[in-house]
Amino acid sequence: MSAKAAHYDVIRKPIITEKTTMASENNAVVFEVSIDANKPTIKEAVEALFGVKVKAVNTTITKGKTKRFRGINGRRKDVKKAYVTLEEGNTIDVSTGL
Repeated sequence: MSAKAAHYDVIRKPIITEKTTMASENNAVVFEVSIDANKPTIKEAVEALFGVKVKAVNTTITKGKTKRFRGINGRRKDVKKAYVTLEEGNTIDVSTGL
């Protein structure tokens, strides 16, 4: 497996919501990342894939909701998000694909 493929395993997809759009005004981008990814690997992956300098990485884990499907209780998966703050002058256009 190549190094680039490993970076794509760490970063799953960008998250585009009202809250993340507000964060982008502060030079931050939000990604869904693998649940076992840590901050140094997230920083390395973003810098390698997008060619930008990362200032800070904050992570949060959202616990999956319990939902009913056809009368059977199920549970959605837990999701880990990474708020990546970029150095001044660096930008990532998340509207284009990874």
